Amino acid sequence: MKHIKYLVFAITGLILTSCSDEFLNPLPDTSVAVDAFFQSDEDVLAGVIGIYDALQGVNENTVTNIGNANRGVQFEHLLTEHRTDNTRNATLEGSKSDFHRYVVNANNVESEDYYASMYEVIFRANNILNFMDVADADNQPKYTAEAKFLRAYAYFKLVRLYSDVPLVTEVVGPTDEEALFTRIPEAEIYAQIVDDLQEAVDVLDNTYKSRASKAAAQALLAKVYLTQPNPNYTEAQQLCEAIINSMEFDLEPNFYDVFYSELNDEIIFAIQYESGNAQESQSFSSEFTSAIRAGREDGQNIVNDNLIVDFVAFGGARTAISYTTVDGSNEVAKFFPDGFDSTAQPEPYGPNARNAGNDYIAIRFADVLLMHVEAAIGSGTSTSDVAALTSFQRIRDRAFPETAPNSISSVSKQELLVERRVELAFENQRWFDLLRFGVADEVLTAHAAEMGYIYNSRALLLPIPAREINISKGLLTQNPGY
Repeated sequence: MKHIKYLVFAITGLILTSCSDEFLNPLPDTSVAVDAFFQSDEDVLAGVIGIYDALQGVNENTVTNIGNANRGVQFEHLLTEHRTDNTRNATLEGSKSDFHRYVVNANNVESEDYYASMYEVIFRANNILNFMDVADADNQPKYTAEAKFLRAYAYFKLVRLYSDVPLVTEVVGPTDEEALFTRIPEAEIYAQIVDDLQEAVDVLDNTYKSRASKAAAQALLAKVYLTQPNPNYTEAQQLCEAIINSMEFDLEPNFYDVFYSELNDEIIFAIQYESGNAQESQSFSSEFTSAIRAGREDGQNIVNDNLIVDFVAFGGARTAISYTTVDGSNEVAKFFPDGFDSTAQPEPYGPNARNAGNDYIAIRFADVLLMHVEAAIGSGTSTSDVAALTSFQRIRDRAFPETAPNSISSVSKQELLVERRVELAFENQRWFDLLRFGVADEVLTAHAAEMGYIYNSRALLLPIPAREINISKGLLTQNPGY
């Protein structure tokens, strides 16, 4: 929030020469103009930082026309958390409510925006890689690795949400329709992600938490290995152990500090925002309120009763920090705008609720510890591996300090899934966990029946945005069932 600002550079349009102006929202300029801009190491670094701006996205409170703004990760809770049994929208109206009811269609504007945002990250990364020889020789490897980490990060989001997608790894022109609109099999997407992340692991160090780092690349690669169709549990376990054994990260003793002491010891990678700055802030924190509305809408990420049941049974010290009840509405407490809750005076949720500076926590150490357990379980149903049990116990001891050390003799896959649910609630992990653990259909079918929704397995993938199919003149195909 304070250490690095992902500025909306005047050169943003110049960076996006790798796609047509219809495929992404920002309008690109000419290649000649870009060639004229990238003249120094400082210019290349500015281009690298510009990639993060695409992840950060545009605050919905400042630009309401979604057709002209990429929201980056600020809509991610809709595409992930809302499609699980964790949370829902406060209303049944509007396209944002389609996610929790499993009725998203190919014209959904939030899905379309997210898809475009991730490709903006990819195209910015590709573009800066094209000018890497302009940078100082000593900086070229780390700038390259940083851009490739961010490209891999975006592709990992896309392949899990949409399956086969266009794989673009170099600058292409707007008329190169085959490169822009040919869906590439998941296996090839994963191969590219692994290549990019392995380079990042080899080159980067842990200087930054708000930029790509070695540990961030290790953690992301571990999750890739756990996720791909043929999981590589051994490599995932080794990567998690490398982070754990580095002693550079640790759990925050107080769960509250994970979310309100930014870039703390537990954070491995976070996307930063700046409070009160319309161009550098985020609006999702305010939208998580409902009873006393701080946001523009009726409320998002409203906590479902079945998650509360798990919090009561397994949450421990995490429960009061994770959600709160305001006038009968169960709302997320992890991301109160700048830490101000509904009792803040004279304004509930503080003076900058719609221009909040809370970071988006992309990767934290607790996730690594739990992935370590997951890798140890592998294709089995439980683990008694001593190192994995130690990782699990660290999570439990923080959650239940009054009974620490909490002796654990084994951890089952189901116990791990519940632990991940209460530890990482509202951090956009649950959807991917359900898929990775192979229980999405089972859990979501039961959840839909409980809530009165209509669910079928087509919902495991989002539809390819209709706009992209239209632009491609049919070259880009649709997912089954849409």
